Amino acid sequence: MKTKNRALFIDLLRALALIVMIEVHVINELLNHELKAGGWFTALNFINGLVAPSFLFVSGLVFVLSLQKGTDELKKFGTTFWKKVSRIGMILLAGYSLHTPYFSLNKLIIHWSLLAEKQLFVVDILQCIGIGLLILLLARTLLKTDKAFYLFITIALGVVLIASPIFWKIDFNSFLPIPLASYFNPANGSLFPVFPWFNFLFAGAITAKFYIDYRDKNSEKEFARKLIMIGSGFFVAGWTMLELLPRHNAEIIKPHPIFFLQRLGVVLFLLGACWFYVNRKENYKSFMMDVSRESLLVYWFHLQLIYRKIFVGKSLVELYGDQLNVYWCILVTIGISIVMIYFAKLWGWIKRNHPPISKKIVFAFLTISLVMFLLNGYFYFDF
Repeated sequence: MKTKNRALFIDLLRALALIVMIEVHVINELLNHELKAGGWFTALNFINGLVAPSFLFVSGLVFVLSLQKGTDELKKFGTTFWKKVSRIGMILLAGYSLHTPYFSLNKLIIHWSLLAEKQLFVVDILQCIGIGLLILLLARTLLKTDKAFYLFITIALGVVLIASPIFWKIDFNSFLPIPLASYFNPANGSLFPVFPWFNFLFAGAITAKFYIDYRDKNSEKEFARKLIMIGSGFFVAGWTMLELLPRHNAEIIKPHPIFFLQRLGVVLFLLGACWFYVNRKENYKSFMMDVSRESLLVYWFHLQLIYRKIFVGKSLVELYGDQLNVYWCILVTIGISIVMIYFAKLWGWIKRNHPPISKKIVFAFLTISLVMFLLNGYFYFDF
């Protein structure tokens, strides 16, 4: 197997998660609510519920793999360290920008309320990933050995696993400001509080260690087989234990260790299956790789198309929320996916072939956005 084909299976899993994520947001927002009562939707909802665990898992896995190079410079807080911090900062900025109730500092000040405050500080998957990667970066930087680093991750996973059911019962608002309290449980509307969702990111980070070991021994095929076997075992065990538990709502099941075990099993199985799919032939190529490598852009931009008021002053949700049938939802999903694929390919091409231009574009976009955020409300333009 050629070196350049290595780890493409990880990119494939992340790309699949992103494409299904588009479907999730379209179905959740645009599908007629009466159609969601059917039994087919329960099955679809389970599949859709695998998107976040997969995305978090791959984020931890890829980040730890990226830390294999430049370790010495990292520990000196050199260029490598600050590049990672900058990337994490972009993830957090993108996450909070998606929940800003008004794209205007003036409006935020005028209409500031508890509701607006909670909406702004809702912890979504990007914030969860950003803080998780920051923890991994600091641990990799401060801990001297690989053994200490992976031991830390394992202990952190265990702590989150045990603490999650307890933390979901605590009112953190009573002693922490909302921006911090929102990270611990969904009481303020957070969709992906770090408890329990950190577990999938940390599990990905631990899996990176085993992948590195098998890769260095040129035994990736064995690694993929074990992923499928272990993943299947986890899924069956988790499913069996959930069936034995009394029926509860999602607010009780989500922080439960069995919820993590079952979903992790599926993710491990899918990762192993992706390895066999990618390596069925030499020189695997697919547009899915562009989607994966520009994951932050695809995630942020597809949400703009769904929620931002860019269609005659309204968003797709305002125009067609809870109104479309299954076929129209499929067409919308395909349409947005095609736009994302070509946008990712274009941006990836610019970054590879014209790096200085890509940096100028990012700088210009951030600068213009900041100026508009500061001035919006004083002038005519409004978003």
